[in-house]
Amino acid sequence: MQIHSSRFVTAAPGWRQLPEDGTPEVAFVGRSNVGKSSLLNAMLGRKALARTSQTPGKTQALNFYRINGRHEPSDGPIGQGGFFLVDLPGYGYAKVSQKQREAWQRLIGTYVVERAFPDGPRQAPLRAVIQLVDGRHPPTKLDTELALILRESPAPHLIALTKGDKLSGNGRPKAEAQARKHFKQLGLELPVIVTSAQTKRGVDELWRWIEPLV
Repeated sequence: MQIHSSRFVTAAPGWRQLPEDGTPEVAFVGRSNVGKSSLLNAMLGRKALARTSQTPGKTQALNFYRINGRHEPSDGPIGQGGFFLVDLPGYGYAKVSQKQREAWQRLIGTYVVERAFPDGPRQAPLRAVIQLVDGRHPPTKLDTELALILRESPAPHLIALTKGDKLSGNGRPKAEAQARKHFKQLGLELPVIVTSAQTKRGVDELWRWIEPLV
């Protein structure tokens, strides 16, 4: 896919703040510190469009980035068209209050399920969900918990194994097979792509999966 423009549009802390212009959405979700923002920047060829931080849990709202929108001068009104990549709050981060963590989990669950159903004659905004899992380790209890929430969504679901540059040549296919087996045991036959924000491994594969959905 050719990326002609990418722009941060809004941070939605709750359901009522979600965009309502019908733009297709692809959501990125995963445990805190799994590298969502870094992978988004790598996919867009930008150094710091998505906000990265050394502090896990920095993303505390649903951040919407409009890709290939029309008429988007930097000092002008937000354009329309194109599609959104949506960076969801890091899942399971422990250093926030239990109340805040539960609120994020409810918002993520509501978003990935209800946003994926059509609204009357309009097609559902949420077209796909990419779940990021740290490729250096087997999927965790939190990864499993999140996958079970996503299982309730009609949106297509893909596993992106992050930090693939930290894996050896033999380690990458092993991690891929391990992830496929883990999620298959949950009743989920999911595509799995090994990625790296550092080397851009897997970026073209992700775009090939996303493009026909948006």
